[in-house]
Amino acid sequence: MEQTDSDLLRSAARGDEAAFHTLVDRHAAGLYRLARSLSATEHDAEDVLQETLMAALRGAGSFDGRASVKTWLSRILMRQAARAWNRERRSRAALPLEMAEPHAQPGNGAVRVDQRLDLSAVLNSLPEDHRQVLVLREVEQLSYAQIARVLNVPVGTVDSRLHRARREMRTRLEEYAR
Repeated sequence: MEQTDSDLLRSAARGDEAAFHTLVDRHAAGLYRLARSLSATEHDAEDVLQETLMAALRGAGSFDGRASVKTWLSRILMRQAARAWNRERRSRAALPLEMAEPHAQPGNGAVRVDQRLDLSAVLNSLPEDHRQVLVLREVEQLSYAQIARVLNVPVGTVDSRLHRARREMRTRLEEYAR
């Protein structure tokens, strides 16, 4: 019989490395997708994932079972991604929404054809709370209740943040299309 995530986490808390590795095998791909959607580069996502897994191992004994292990791991990852984002904030340059080819001339009809929409750049330009809720809903396909647990906020807050995030994303994409 296959052990549940909660059983594996309890075993890991008692020092069972194999149990923790099994847990990592189950959730690493999904956590990496989430980290990648919240990070500027693959390297940053790998760092966030590694920091998340180390924090999960250190905190395995404090898991209280109020949420699923997946939700608990996602919550840790969100905090790690926020820390990484804040560490890099001062050194980051603003990313332009319009990325024309260097040889293209403004006003040229070919400019629009040559321009490519980099959704990742637009998404990364959003405020952190908007980016998080969009990624969790649209990329990870979490329910409002699951997002609320991951972010540790009421469901109504998820709803309002998602509404604002979508509106802001739409505005930025419309600006890009001009």
